[in-house]
Amino acid sequence: MTREAGRRDRLRAVAAERGLDAVLVTNLLNVRYLTGFTGSNAALLLRADGDDVLGTDGRYTTQAGTQVPDLELLIDRATVPALAARAAHLGTGRLGFESHDVTVDGLRTLERVLADQATGGPVAELVSVRRAVEDLRAVKDDGEIESLRRACTIADRALAELAAEGALRPGRRELQVGRELDARMLALGAEAPSFETIVAAGANSAIPHHRPDATELRDGDLLKLDFGATVDGYHSDMTRTLVLGGAADWQREVYELVAAAQAAGRAALAVGADVTAVDAAAREVIVAAGHGEHFTHGLGHGVGLEIHEAPGISALGAGTLAAGMAVTVEPGVYLPGHGGVRIEDTLVVTEDEPELLTLTSKELLVI
Repeated sequence: MTREAGRRDRLRAVAAERGLDAVLVTNLLNVRYLTGFTGSNAALLLRADGDDVLGTDGRYTTQAGTQVPDLELLIDRATVPALAARAAHLGTGRLGFESHDVTVDGLRTLERVLADQATGGPVAELVSVRRAVEDLRAVKDDGEIESLRRACTIADRALAELAAEGALRPGRRELQVGRELDARMLALGAEAPSFETIVAAGANSAIPHHRPDATELRDGDLLKLDFGATVDGYHSDMTRTLVLGGAADWQREVYELVAAAQAAGRAALAVGADVTAVDAAAREVIVAAGHGEHFTHGLGHGVGLEIHEAPGISALGAGTLAAGMAVTVEPGVYLPGHGGVRIEDTLVVTEDEPELLTLTSKELLVI
């Protein structure tokens, strides 16, 4: 059995628990997770009896046959309606669908197709499965974790090489640094950057998700770098903040505070830990120092086929951690008009200590 077949069986078990005869999976990343197919148009009809059907269009007939040789293919440009019609034709009574992915117009199309296929008999009932596949994706298998390790290694090496070559120096511009970091990750084997690389110098470092621009790096600036590499579709995520030239006392104080909060958050990662308690472990360090209002986002998030996925680690999160979850821990303190510090790692929750995947030093680097 392939790992994708095993994943489909896990979803099949969820469907059985909910009394569903089939599930129509339309989110492309969920289709990839369940089948291995990487094309840009696809959906999966997962059936209780195991006779699943992958739908795509004629552009991907050969690719689908190669990547998913164990499933029946349905070739139709209108992939989702065609699979819904197949489900109705097969006598599906209760059809699960991904309500977070299907649009209002898409839902109406599904309802119309199912009604047209009923031909006088009962119309198949559409039932939301919510984020059932994303819940399965939250716990990574050994192969997924290895892909994440490789992605993190590439990001670590890219930053180390740029720093060693003197690319992070006054007079350069944020955009230049960001593009060179992206190019270095690609040269080291990444499929793509995980997301738009953040390079934020000086006062821009106080903007949590600043987009790099023509701002020039200057002596005395905090320089925040938030970036990652993609390998086998899996994303790494790391933030390091350094200082150009000499570090002022306030910069060292903020850095040491964030480093302490980050260490507390990492230490709180444990099987069974409530995500709100993990957030609180780090947040309380910053609040106690009088900077609670300057930590403006959640502590972390899951990483995998998406850069942000379950579980969400924040004061508004829900659920507990499980072994095999890959998550970030990324507290920050942002002082508008002055600068900010964020320190972020990607880690895997285990039965013992969490495994750290991003290995770049977290000591304050002054260059």
